[in-house]
Amino acid sequence: MELFYHPLSRYSQKVLIALYEKQANFYPRIIDLRDPFSRKEFHQTYPQARVPLLKTHDELLVPESSIIIEYLDRHFNNSTQLLPQEPQRNLQVRLFDRIIDNDINNPLFQLEKLKHTEDSNEFEIKQLEKQLLIQFQRLDTQLTQHHWVCGDSFTLADCALIPCLSYSFQHLNLLDLDEVVRYWQQAQLRGAWMLVQEEVLLAEMEETAGIRGIP
Repeated sequence: MELFYHPLSRYSQKVLIALYEKQANFYPRIIDLRDPFSRKEFHQTYPQARVPLLKTHDELLVPESSIIIEYLDRHFNNSTQLLPQEPQRNLQVRLFDRIIDNDINNPLFQLEKLKHTEDSNEFEIKQLEKQLLIQFQRLDTQLTQHHWVCGDSFTLADCALIPCLSYSFQHLNLLDLDEVVRYWQQAQLRGAWMLVQEEVLLAEMEETAGIRGIP
């Protein structure tokens, strides 16, 4: 398999966590969509030119982070089960995956862009921060009853949430949310995330100053 991704993309990190949890072998293909040459080359493989993208051994192109992880869960079933087979739990995991992507990760991307815009709208920034805090308060309540987002086992929902937390703790006041703090502490010890972090740190070192905003 080949994974087209960028280490600083949170949606790419989400898929990387799943790949490492699955202990799946893959060939990494780092794509920088800000580079015209890299973007043009990737466009020839995938006209939508969006990362992450998984190319399977039989040449199937699988886009979208959640769909990629579902594909991995179906084809690598001798390791961490990221989508529970029990229908009710499966539905809950899918629900929180969508909530985290749509109501946390995407607003975080908007917040990053605004904070790095010279004429940024302070009111808009405050509104986004307020919306994000509401979502994290909801998660804090959820985590009072669960070790991971949707229970005692690590799932797709955790793959989605963990990449959002580093930036969130840096730019939002989350320290009063005891369960979210506890969750972040345990997440940082998860082997799959530690491997992703190694790539993130290396990519950050290579980044030129002022280049930001990869969702």
